[in-house]
Amino acid sequence: MKNFSIHKLLFSLGLAVSSVTTAVADTDSQTSVWKVSNGEDAVYVGGTIHILPISEFPLPSEFTDIYEQADTLVFEVKMPDPSDIEGQKKMMAGLAYAEGKSLKDDVSEETYQALNAYLSNFGATADQLARFKPGMVASMLVAMEAQRSQMAGQGVDAYFMQLAARDGKTSEYLESLDFQINMLANMGAGEEDRLISETLETLPELKDMLKSTIKAWREGDTEQIDELVVDTFKRESPTSYDDVFTKRNQNWLPQIEAMFGDEDQEFVLVGAGHLVGDDSVIALLEAKGYKVEQM
Repeated sequence: MKNFSIHKLLFSLGLAVSSVTTAVADTDSQTSVWKVSNGEDAVYVGGTIHILPISEFPLPSEFTDIYEQADTLVFEVKMPDPSDIEGQKKMMAGLAYAEGKSLKDDVSEETYQALNAYLSNFGATADQLARFKPGMVASMLVAMEAQRSQMAGQGVDAYFMQLAARDGKTSEYLESLDFQINMLANMGAGEEDRLISETLETLPELKDMLKSTIKAWREGDTEQIDELVVDTFKRESPTSYDDVFTKRNQNWLPQIEAMFGDEDQEFVLVGAGHLVGDDSVIALLEAKGYKVEQM
């Protein structure tokens, strides 16, 4: 199952795009934004990609049009600003091993040397990253490869966070920073060697995977995304899928429902893998009787 770790990381980092298999999905739709209606009241939900090269801007017009209408932007989490030293320290501490333990204790010598060889391309060594847990190391590898393949760039979430701050729009968050730190810190628990080794094996495929994913996201090609990523993730790591998606989607549902009935127009922006299939936010909203339309 060569692609296990890359799919896991793409979902966890919000790189996957939405795929809806329910009857309301319109096969002619050209975007990853949904209008969720309760009578005359509506909440808009957009699937995001956390890494998007500058060449992919401007975004599809549906995103920017809904942003202009919105009073409140709702994101997964507020990440600490690079200038927030205390926040950055908190993140690094939460993603690091306890004193006396390192990545060397959890991966084979072969995997550690393969990591060292990859990092040498960037003038770095495995020892420099060894204090971090596998989820953090794997995420760093994806970010580094995206940079090397000229696919790096601020994602949809970060873009709208900056716009909201500039325009004085309200920003709200579905989860705490502590929750997301803990989720990434526990990624790969019990299969640390597999996570790192297979991430390294599949990094050469990252550029093509990102290109395909971004293309499908722009075109609203839900079937292609389902085939590329969703089914594979669920099949290879059902327990992680449940923790990262199913449970969190259920936790978000009442928060989204609470957005109906006020005068604000909300635009919810989450990693678009959360808008996928039977366990998704979209499916949960449909099951509660809301009208859902892919725009």
